[in-house]
Amino acid sequence: MKVQLIKLLLAGAASAAHPYLDEAMRGERKYGGVAVYDEPEWEPSFDDSSAPYRGFRISRENWEVTCTSEYSQCKFAIDGTSTTSWRSQSATGAHNISIDLQDQYAVSAVVVLPPVNLQSEKGLITEHAIYVSNDNESWTGPVAYGMWPNTNRQRLAAFEPISARYVRLVAPTSSHAWVGISEINVFANLYTIPQDPSRGVWGPTIDLPVVPAAAAQEAGGQIMLWSSWGDDQFHSSPGGKTAMARWDYRTHTVTKRVVTNTEHDMFCPGISIDGTGMMVVSGGNSAAKTSVYNAAKDTWESASDMNVDRGYQSSTTLSDGRVFVIGGSWSGLSNVLKYGEVYSPATRNWTKLPEARVEPMYTGDMEGPWRADNHGWLFGWKNNTVFQAGPSVKMNWYGVDGDGSVKDAGERTGGEDSMSGNAVMFDAVAGKILTFGGSPDYDKAWANKYAHIITLDGPNNIPNVEPAGEDGEMTTERVFHTSVVLPDGTVFITGGQDFGIAFNEEGVRFTPELYNPRTNKFTKLQKNNFIRVYHSVSILAPDATVLTGGGGLCGNCSANHYDAQVFTPPYLLTKTGELRERPEIVLLYPSNRVEVGGQIEFQSRSRIPEASLVRISSNSHTVNTDQRRVPLDVKFVRTNPWKGVKVHRAILPTDPGILIPGKWMLFLFNEAGTPSVAKIISITNSQSSALSDGPYAQGGTLKVSNDQGECDQGFFHCLWQSWMPTKLIIQDEVSRLGLELVK
Repeated sequence: MKVQLIKLLLAGAASAAHPYLDEAMRGERKYGGVAVYDEPEWEPSFDDSSAPYRGFRISRENWEVTCTSEYSQCKFAIDGTSTTSWRSQSATGAHNISIDLQDQYAVSAVVVLPPVNLQSEKGLITEHAIYVSNDNESWTGPVAYGMWPNTNRQRLAAFEPISARYVRLVAPTSSHAWVGISEINVFANLYTIPQDPSRGVWGPTIDLPVVPAAAAQEAGGQIMLWSSWGDDQFHSSPGGKTAMARWDYRTHTVTKRVVTNTEHDMFCPGISIDGTGMMVVSGGNSAAKTSVYNAAKDTWESASDMNVDRGYQSSTTLSDGRVFVIGGSWSGLSNVLKYGEVYSPATRNWTKLPEARVEPMYTGDMEGPWRADNHGWLFGWKNNTVFQAGPSVKMNWYGVDGDGSVKDAGERTGGEDSMSGNAVMFDAVAGKILTFGGSPDYDKAWANKYAHIITLDGPNNIPNVEPAGEDGEMTTERVFHTSVVLPDGTVFITGGQDFGIAFNEEGVRFTPELYNPRTNKFTKLQKNNFIRVYHSVSILAPDATVLTGGGGLCGNCSANHYDAQVFTPPYLLTKTGELRERPEIVLLYPSNRVEVGGQIEFQSRSRIPEASLVRISSNSHTVNTDQRRVPLDVKFVRTNPWKGVKVHRAILPTDPGILIPGKWMLFLFNEAGTPSVAKIISITNSQSSALSDGPYAQGGTLKVSNDQGECDQGFFHCLWQSWMPTKLIIQDEVSRLGLELVK
């Protein structure tokens, strides 16, 4: 430790914010993302001073560096000048560079400066993985992996501090014929973080080619993340494009795309998954535009423009599958009232709702309407109503019939607006919403730790509001935090800070917490070393883990975070941190879609006492109006004649205001409370004309999955096939008897 402290004093610590940060914040506050500057006042230059939280650069004196191949010498990567560089030879295996630090450190980041004279993307390291070791033989990792931007700028891979002497950077030749590095540095901390699996585990860092300020789940479960027209900035937008990344939870791979065909800069939009399961992105930097993601074709498509320009608005899906939007004075003129309107998936058109007035949902923000109608906490409910739970202390009901309507719904206790706080519907059957955190003003305001349970009854009724947790508070104050409802009904809360200032990274909350409605308590979870504040995102993955990442998007500033992490909740772990045995959905009927009020049958090798549906979701600027959880009443039906497979049945809620049409994740729980990997199904509402009448109406045949694929040969034939054992079960039984399956 003494050696590391001396090296810290010699090497210096993290960098200060660049002047570019001030410009980004001026663009944010005055011009709603369209700043007056055509070009940045500060031109970025190579500056090897990026650092993880509380990290210091390790002195490179006496380092030994080895590479898989040398077109130019490996030592040029640590010679202290950007005019020389290591370049690998073209190879068939992976390119890698390994560093012997000559001592053990709590290693926490690798910073790479590409060759400054590159004239194209050739030689840039994009796809990569980082490993560490104490003996140069047994390697741990990857501690970070993913894809860096294909721009000729320095790139950072930060990860949780881990004790190591050796560091290795690997770049696959499938993506890089050859690679080059002008300079490479390694950072460390003076600590590692004690691990307690009973509080969850943070996984390796996922490096991204964008700073994600928005995220949404595709119909197949992959998670799409995006920034703006630039991978690291939103201001001075030329419009017309959005930089995106995709993370696949199954293969742990990252890919990149730039969407240009819809001519939509999708920074700070409204995002909703409509009743057909399509992602609807509205407004933002391109304030009137609407883009729709068609997962079946993997294409972005244009829909009609909104009637009102918007940015920082919220939208939510109605019980008939349409999308309601309101607010959003950050984009467009702030002196124009941003009343409600509604989007139809069948026609892809917007309809004005002038009587769905926005003023009743205003907060008392010190900057006025420009901030007062931002980031509404909206929940689609019964009979096509929308409940607005916040962030204003005043709550409202919105209706979409005719010209729309708004009705007072009372106030949350506490008497304070909670801008950039969170609201989560953790039990839609019981109408339960958890609200927590936020601050009275959007910017320059202290966070609170107020927590409430709102219980909805019938539409337009005054809901019941009561304190959540001990004394109605979380464990700590938070603003700019994110949250996710987990399949078991608990709510995961992460990130944020105690005093809200955009792009500021002081007073950060590194310890997440969990709200358990069964005990009505908030408890602390495993701490990490990553700053997640303004513009960060969190999404539940189908494997019951949580992807959380991003923050920043302010140009060449120190607040940009091109990365994410996966948090594994305690319900997936043993006491020693190993993964628990999980239940498996062996067979599901219907396999891909079921009507509201219908029933599902599933087979599993273990008894299933509980199951739940969690709607696929989206997140931007602390808002996730898509996520909601529906607990299911599971009944054991019979044991399949083939041993070990048990059949269960669950009847779905009959009200589409509870079970909103669209894509949902089905989770099963075994008797230990461990969730399965989800099966994604479509919930349909055949009574909704919004989904059936129009050129974009969704249709399809009910299909049942079995060992032969999908079945569309009639209800009883499919039901019989769904009851029959699958090929997998037959193989298991034959193997158990020591026999061989004849093909």
